[in-house]
Amino acid sequence: MEEALNSTIHPTCLQEPPLAIDIIKQLDVFGVALYSMLTLMSTMSLLLYLEECVFIYRKVPSPKKTTIMWVNGAAPVIATMACFGMWIPRATMFSDMTSNSYFAVVVYKVLILLIEESGGNETFLKRNYKKTFKISTGPCCCCCPCLPRIPVTRRMLFLLKLGALQYAILKTLLSILSIILWTNGNFDTSDLEITNTASWINPFIGVLTIISLWPVAIMFMNTCNTLRSVRIIPKYAMYQLVLVLSQLQTAIINVLALDGTIACSPPFSSRARGTMLSQQLMIVEMFIITLVTRALYRRTYDPLPSDPHETDNDQNTNISLQAPQWEHAA
Repeated sequence: MEEALNSTIHPTCLQEPPLAIDIIKQLDVFGVALYSMLTLMSTMSLLLYLEECVFIYRKVPSPKKTTIMWVNGAAPVIATMACFGMWIPRATMFSDMTSNSYFAVVVYKVLILLIEESGGNETFLKRNYKKTFKISTGPCCCCCPCLPRIPVTRRMLFLLKLGALQYAILKTLLSILSIILWTNGNFDTSDLEITNTASWINPFIGVLTIISLWPVAIMFMNTCNTLRSVRIIPKYAMYQLVLVLSQLQTAIINVLALDGTIACSPPFSSRARGTMLSQQLMIVEMFIITLVTRALYRRTYDPLPSDPHETDNDQNTNISLQAPQWEHAA
């Protein structure tokens, strides 16, 4: 029975992804048009981003402009890497790891952007030194409304930054480790055996992702009303959309490919075809997000209005913000 079943499967459905030259040779008129259009979209995304970087560099003061450049680059970088993965399927491991590592840095930069939009560390602490922040928010503690509110201090701000920064560092290191193991045949996302290193690395990365998203969500939920004038809500929505499309959508398509729901189509195996479809969808989606983020960031905003109580309480604020020596050492 198994021999009869195997005899009906096309040989290419059991092979590794095709070479780039093999894809080019088998493209028909529709394929040429599709690949050309997607390549143009990814190129336009990158060019629009570079032009926007020039505008931000000239119009936005430092250090906010560096943070905005990082955050704005998420969609163009993912679109560019998806285009490389579409044309060169065997390089998907490298293109995906590059995109994921870049976005790990973006998660941290979004937190920094929220602080800088509030005026920077010192201004943020002065505005909120008598306030408390709600921490019962997603993705960790949205089901725990009984959690106490925490006061805004330097130590709290440091811990929020650390929670987001750990993902940027560890995700990059684990990506490099995964590529090294992959070249040696020890890392295979299609192998669900417990002896496979992917079965250990990927869940650990998932935990790191959840931990890093929590500080960003805490900061946004407690500052979104203050930062409405700089349109922080649509900016944060675009960041969340990139997160869902680049992580969740890709994971769903990969599961469907491994399950055989996405059929094999020579020269692509089921898994390679699922990856190709994911790359093509990603290019279109990131191109649209690039256009939206360009409209949000390629402009200057008026500074936040000063707090009416800030002037009266400046002296008390400076006293309350004096951190212990061990916190500065940390």
